[in-house]
Amino acid sequence: MAGKDIIAMSQRELKRLHIIHKVLDRKLKQINAADVLGLVDRQIRRITKRVREEGDKGIIHRSRRKPSNRALPESLKDKTIKLYRQKYSDFGPKFANEKLFEIDKIKIGDQTLRNWLIKDDAWQVTRKHRKHCQWRERKHHFGEMIQLDGSHHSWLEGRGPECVLMGYIDDATNIVFARFYTYEGTFPAMDSFKRYIKRYGIPHSVYLDKHSTYKSTAKRSMEDDLNNQDPLSHFERALKKLGVEVMHAHSPQAKGRVERLFRTFQDRLIKEMRLKDIKTIKEANIFLGWYLLIHNKRFSFKPLQKSDLHRSIPKGIDLDKILCKRKDRALRNDFTVAHFKKLYQVLDHVNAKTITVEERINGKMLITYRGKNLRYKPIPERPVKEPKKPYIFKIRNRPPVPSKNHPWRRFKIKSYPQSYTYSKKEKELLLPKP
Repeated sequence: MAGKDIIAMSQRELKRLHIIHKVLDRKLKQINAADVLGLVDRQIRRITKRVREEGDKGIIHRSRRKPSNRALPESLKDKTIKLYRQKYSDFGPKFANEKLFEIDKIKIGDQTLRNWLIKDDAWQVTRKHRKHCQWRERKHHFGEMIQLDGSHHSWLEGRGPECVLMGYIDDATNIVFARFYTYEGTFPAMDSFKRYIKRYGIPHSVYLDKHSTYKSTAKRSMEDDLNNQDPLSHFERALKKLGVEVMHAHSPQAKGRVERLFRTFQDRLIKEMRLKDIKTIKEANIFLGWYLLIHNKRFSFKPLQKSDLHRSIPKGIDLDKILCKRKDRALRNDFTVAHFKKLYQVLDHVNAKTITVEERINGKMLITYRGKNLRYKPIPERPVKEPKKPYIFKIRNRPPVPSKNHPWRRFKIKSYPQSYTYSKKEKELLLPKP
């Protein structure tokens, strides 16, 4: 057959065959051919002998089209694909391979599993077009800048309540800190930041987006215009008090490290919690403490500079007093304060027009004046004033009756017989005027 006369060779084999023909024609020495092909002279002698005996097909490797001696058995392949379809159908090949080794004790290579899944149509390779973004060099020191954001996602996949993941990632080392909350707001941001600085220290700067929690949406007041500054949110004010520089990103791509972190967590963390059957935010936070140790050990790396720019918390500082909501309220003449449609009676006598209301992370509320806590009690109901009686307007349907001394009543009409003829003056008085 004509097909038997065709020899399929790679470019590498054609190059070797060309050099071996030079050796057979005695135009090139074997030791020089070894230098050209990057082989030892002993291998050149074996290849030359095989080509001399078998012809050009002797250059082809003997193991071509034969199964590898290290090939995994088909039974293992079938078992692995079956487990993947049953338990890890939405897992990526790499993550699924980790779980197969951790839970099912099946040890294979990542690319091996990927090839099996692609061939079995259980996994498809997708390529996404990426927009061009300017590259920014990482910071050189641990704690020089951390990126902070909140991720709204179905983290518990319907097994529990909706929650938000507040995530922190160091720009220099990729060390991660995170915690679950019911919403993304001022108190979750303050509570998570308090836990972060207790663990690592106060960072040099924080990179945030323009969420209303992190950047105030209020307009400039006259005082702000005089000081040439923008109004600060409660979280910005607290960080400024701690000496942390706050930077706001103009796009999600600018803080891409924390955005990619959430994408990784939405792929891995969700499935880890599914395998553990986690149903509450409390259980998720407990599991997260264990998970972050493994995540940081695997995905973090050493910074370019060894020094740590995190500052230790100063002694004697009250974090609860700094990480809180502060509002100035007017003190009325009856020593009452209105705050969020509620009324509070201040029990201490102070000579002040305005006082400060502090809302703490733990839910407590304090009323202070010049750093001193004031005693107060809530007023359950605002006193209701008696409504004024409305004025009733009397509408008269009949014409008014003239008084007794009215000029109209002064003239007395005399009774005359029917045949009486009225004079001209009497007619003028009796007949109505037109």
